[in-house]
Amino acid sequence: MPPSPGLRRWLEQLLHTHDTPQRTAAAYALGVFFGFSPLLGLHTILGLVFAFALNLNRVAVLLGIYSNLPWILPAYYSLATVAGAALLGVQIPPGLLKELTATLAEASWADFRRLAHALTPLAWAYVLGSTLGAITLALIAYRASLTMIEAHRRHLAHSHQQTENK
Repeated sequence: MPPSPGLRRWLEQLLHTHDTPQRTAAAYALGVFFGFSPLLGLHTILGLVFAFALNLNRVAVLLGIYSNLPWILPAYYSLATVAGAALLGVQIPPGLLKELTATLAEASWADFRRLAHALTPLAWAYVLGSTLGAITLALIAYRASLTMIEAHRRHLAHSHQQTENK
């Protein structure tokens, strides 16, 4: 049974799926920014708050947020932190990776507190590196998604035109 017209209008208003290619690409890029930002754990809430505040496509924002998949998190945030440390001139403590691995294997609260203390000097490096990474990835996401959305809409228009000409 198809949804009623009232339900369909409500869903379209809630999700805001009928938008220009530029705004849809911006929504996706905003999601990518929050998905790769240093605010890990708050990304969904922040993305949806901004999507509603800016009246952007909520589906595109969520797709962007969840572009950051769990199996790439450690590599991305490690590289981002190393890049941030290099930009800030912060030395990465020797043996930090070994200490991190040992802490995760043992998983006791005392070890996590010790690890948090060891990681404190890298906090600003983490924030800077992952923010710059998130901005870079959001710009790439905007350009790539805009190109794909425009190509898809041209294809739909061309298909629709061919159907009308028959």
